[in-house]
Amino acid sequence: QVQLVESGGGLVQPGGSLRLSCVVSGRFFSIVAMKWYRQAPGKQREWVLGITSDGSTAYADSVKGRFTISRDNAKNTAFLQMNSLKPEDSAVYYCNAEVRPGASSAITNYWGQGTQVTVSF
Repeated sequence: QVQLVESGGGLVQPGGSLRLSCVVSGRFFSIVAMKWYRQAPGKQREWVLGITSDGSTAYADSVKGRFTISRDNAKNTAFLQMNSLKPEDSAVYYCNAEVRPGASSAITNYWGQGTQVTVSF
């Protein structure tokens, strides 16, 4: 019953900015971490960045200094702020949440449907 809803994708010019959102809904004990992945045509899905429930963050080298992940725990939402976008950033971006359904339950990964980001004139 856990669902992830992504929004914010679209077309943006090189050097521009875009903000993606990921909202987790349903019943669960806690969200352990939230992460963003991306996948371009003909390429494997790659991890981009992530954040834990207490605010610890990690970034792939390709996006350091340009992308920022944040979260609003009260709203079960993660944000991906994308600045100085490059054509090579074009991909389908997927939100992933590591969720603990119950206090003694195993962690389960849930995925959003993906949102297209295209960086082009």
